[in-house]
Amino acid sequence: MIARIAVLCGALMAGSAAAQVAKFTQFRYDGRTQERVTLTRGHYRNPVVAGYYPDPSVTRVGDDYYLVNSSFAHFPGIPVFRSKDLVNWAQIGNAIDRPDQLDFTGRRASQGVFAPDISYHAGTFYIANTCVECGGNFIVTARDPAGPWSRPIWLPFEGIDPSIYWEGGRAWIVNNRAPAEPPRYDGHRAIWVQEYDWRAGRMVGESTQLIDGGVDPATKPVWIEGPHLLKKDGWYYLTAAEGGTEDQHSQVVFRARSLRGPFVPFAGNPILTQRDLPAGRAQPVSSAGHAKLVQTQAGDWWATFLATRPYEDGRYSIGRETFLLPVTWRDGWPHILPRGARIPFAAARPRLPRGATPTLPTSGDFGYLDAFAGDTLAMQWIGLRTPKQPFHHVANGALTLQPGARFGDLNGVPSFVGRRQQHHVATVAVTMRYVPGRDGARAGLAAVQNDRSLLLFGVTQQRGKPVVALWTRTGADEDTLVATAPIDQARVVTLTIRANGGTMAFDYANGGAKRTLRAGVDVRFLSTKAAGGFVGTVIGPFDER
Repeated sequence: MIARIAVLCGALMAGSAAAQVAKFTQFRYDGRTQERVTLTRGHYRNPVVAGYYPDPSVTRVGDDYYLVNSSFAHFPGIPVFRSKDLVNWAQIGNAIDRPDQLDFTGRRASQGVFAPDISYHAGTFYIANTCVECGGNFIVTARDPAGPWSRPIWLPFEGIDPSIYWEGGRAWIVNNRAPAEPPRYDGHRAIWVQEYDWRAGRMVGESTQLIDGGVDPATKPVWIEGPHLLKKDGWYYLTAAEGGTEDQHSQVVFRARSLRGPFVPFAGNPILTQRDLPAGRAQPVSSAGHAKLVQTQAGDWWATFLATRPYEDGRYSIGRETFLLPVTWRDGWPHILPRGARIPFAAARPRLPRGATPTLPTSGDFGYLDAFAGDTLAMQWIGLRTPKQPFHHVANGALTLQPGARFGDLNGVPSFVGRRQQHHVATVAVTMRYVPGRDGARAGLAAVQNDRSLLLFGVTQQRGKPVVALWTRTGADEDTLVATAPIDQARVVTLTIRANGGTMAFDYANGGAKRTLRAGVDVRFLSTKAAGGFVGTVIGPFDER
């Protein structure tokens, strides 16, 4: 009898555990741009990579172009894209995709890795990058840009935003560091250069300060960063961002006859900004800067850079995005955009063979369906912080999540994987099965800016009864319950979020017609303006106990 009871109890416990596993069978995304743009033949659309893909760095190898972006404390990190024409981009990997590379434990969403720079030399790709809290500046390398990428080679200098300049068989690293003198004001930084022995993986020789403060030190310029060196017609050009990453952001340029200067600023600086335009303009593009220049095989020059598309009053929730514009050279200086000109949503394409349209578009109106085929997640899925052990499993057309740390536990990893929200006008839906094992257990869809600014829309149990519920966390450490409705836990549940700028609606279907749990919910707390930081909203399945 005891043995039979033990077997029965074991079976019940196993059944209960199985019932509590959140299983997702479909994730659907459909988005459209808030600006209406008609593309004519021979033109492309900006941004070329929409949504949370900031700090773009581009390089050319033969007829191929490669692009990397910041990913902060999201994992896997540093997405790597490839293109034939600078317009159609397809993600081919993530440079940080193994826990032994970087540990984001304890990191908030906007910490981690930012401002990567990609370059190529002698058969090897290099990404120079920064993770201040992980150990500082580092380099990872790969023979194939799709990966695998190496573990970090740490660099022995402070500061951020390193990039590599190659000339012949030698390399130099230029980056943002503290000025040689005590800082005179908040945001007073400098740009330095030092030779890098790429064969030995170490810095050599002396460091030289190239830029102190920015274009005009008398005006106390702030946050000179994101520097890149290039050589053209006997001149060394140093381009950098100046003014901070918000609406004062800009791109500036200096030149010198020697690699170590003295560098003289261009009298027409900045060569790219939107800060001089009227604040109340319609369909604004703002915060433009952090550019990198690349020369095509046809001899033309182009720049990738970041900018934002607010939906209202400087608010945007989809992050900083990757834009593209041509560069013209006049009187020995590069020009990206005339002062007072608006960044166009459409422009003439580069003089390059048209690249294949990617299976997963990155620009304009698009949608996709992920039915979790195969046994791994697509490379576009990301979580928050570095997982020490797997918490998700893909098999038989389903994504299964095991419960993890709760959002807000910086030393843990939430059981959450998501995709970047790439449009302010978007519909995101997930189909799932989940039976909560106790009151308070919950699983469903999360829309996350960071651990303190998020919303959770899912299935839970209240007083022993299954319900669908919506919670918000508005710059706080605790959730606020917004609404609930009863459901039949034996039936499949489809959860749908409809986003439109600063509002969202929340629908659910449970074996019958679709119902709206709550519409017109104010989600401006998901904007960067309210949440702070440097990332964009990531939406996807979660499981919390």
